[in-house]
Amino acid sequence: MKSARITEPNEPLTISDIETPRPHDTQVLIRVKSVGVCHSDLHLWEGGYDLGDGQFMKVTDRGVKYPVTPGHEIVGTVEEMGDGVSGIAKGDKVLVFPWIGCGKCPACKVGDENLCDTPRSIGVFQDGGYSDYVLVSHFRYLAKLDGVDSDAATSLACSGLTAYTAIKKSNQNSPEFIVIIGAGGLGLMGVQVAKAVTDAKVICIDLDDQKLETAKKMGADFVFNSKDPKTDQKIMSVCNDKGADSVVDFVNAPPTVKLGLAILRKRGNLVLVGLFGGSVELSLVTIPLKSIIIQGAYTGNYNDMVELLDLARKGTINPVISKRYSLDEANTALEDLKARKIIGRAVINP
Repeated sequence: MKSARITEPNEPLTISDIETPRPHDTQVLIRVKSVGVCHSDLHLWEGGYDLGDGQFMKVTDRGVKYPVTPGHEIVGTVEEMGDGVSGIAKGDKVLVFPWIGCGKCPACKVGDENLCDTPRSIGVFQDGGYSDYVLVSHFRYLAKLDGVDSDAATSLACSGLTAYTAIKKSNQNSPEFIVIIGAGGLGLMGVQVAKAVTDAKVICIDLDDQKLETAKKMGADFVFNSKDPKTDQKIMSVCNDKGADSVVDFVNAPPTVKLGLAILRKRGNLVLVGLFGGSVELSLVTIPLKSIIIQGAYTGNYNDMVELLDLARKGTINPVISKRYSLDEANTALEDLKARKIIGRAVINP
């Protein structure tokens, strides 16, 4: 089979012919039809994350081993199965849940494998979907895909799933106003999910007017360009000068976090999602005085993905796929994502 592999950080992906794996026991071999191009793939390609103050966390320190085939947003068809597989058949179209855990830690025991202490995620710690085929360790990580476009469904395994989990966290206290920072693939999905599962007015912020126009089409009630120095004042005015009940930051960079804290009301909820990186200084006394919550959101569990898939089947959400690439164009896809040339999401079709 042909795979696009990261051999070492910041080097072009190598298109290689490697042996096609054979499934055993509970394993399933999936013929990849579509795989999402995600910012997490960029971090894997770049070798890690900016922690701020000149610090850099290497993915190899987290257990990643190169060479590795990226790609964790995978839709495909069942090609071959081990003897222990039940409930699916050859040819079934499926969405792969990639956030595989150890099965033994406290998170895994309650079904939150996405928060596992020693994760084995597909496309990160084991070979993923930038390939003709991908081997899935257990059939329980597959969800049958019917009534949803294959390309659009890829994002439901990661970006859509992350947005869904983040919006659920932002909706814990019946907010009147939710601010979404970032109108990329994650943010646009967040707008749709917020309109679908909350009763809040949705405010979207971004640097790009074209992306903000897309956010309006997706249902945002108000949009603001953060280049405007009066953005925080305008948002406060929309929120009756009290501030937003919840802010979901899909960028999570120092300027966006500072903006989020500035527009957050007393008893507000700040959900940090993006992995842009960096660091901020906090005025510590304001945290208890305002009684605010600051929390992270990282992907979601299998049940969350099934719930999200149901929303997609109903047409409640509509993932935006704006660009498609062949497997041979994997490097171009990552370069375009890094250069912010992609509105919505991009996919690779091997």
